Amino acid sequence: MTRVCLIGSPEVNLRYELLSRETSREALATYDLERPFENALAVRTVSVGAAVSLLNDLQWYLVRFVDEALVREPSVSESEWLSRDLAESLRNGEVDPEKTGEFLKVYGVERADAGGDPGDADAGTDAETAESGEAATTVPPATDRLVEPLFVRRTDGEVPEYDLRDVEDTLVVRLTESEFSP
Repeated sequence: MTRVCLIGSPEVNLRYELLSRETSREALATYDLERPFENALAVRTVSVGAAVSLLNDLQWYLVRFVDEALVREPSVSESEWLSRDLAESLRNGEVDPEKTGEFLKVYGVERADAGGDPGDADAGTDAETAESGEAATTVPPATDRLVEPLFVRRTDGEVPEYDLRDVEDTLVVRLTESEFSP
């Protein structure tokens, strides 16, 4: 299954912003919401096409509340994510999946404080804050946060080491060449 992960802008509570608005709430209603990182929401879709379609449906909200929209397609990589632009290029057949791994953005992953992000403190259910009478969707609090991305090129098939700070882990995002060097 293809995953979509939305990383919220630091100044917003992404879960609240997406689920308090009827259009985005309806677009997400058929998915099981996950919270892989602080101020992030993830869902599983059936394909890259479905992932890109969901992102297109949420475009108005992405522009206002999301710093990063990522897609993970197992047929491309089990562990690395794709930028939204790269996912669209794959869906449209503009790029060969085997040629997507050169340009990368590597995030550091740190363990979150026990308190979690501000959006976690207020609830365990989305419907309580979403102005909806529908059944609540429980979303467990995240335990990790993404920090300081590092832009790198894969060298000899290897991802260069993340060296901006000591971190527990890293998250690798494949980019288009234009995203790498705007």
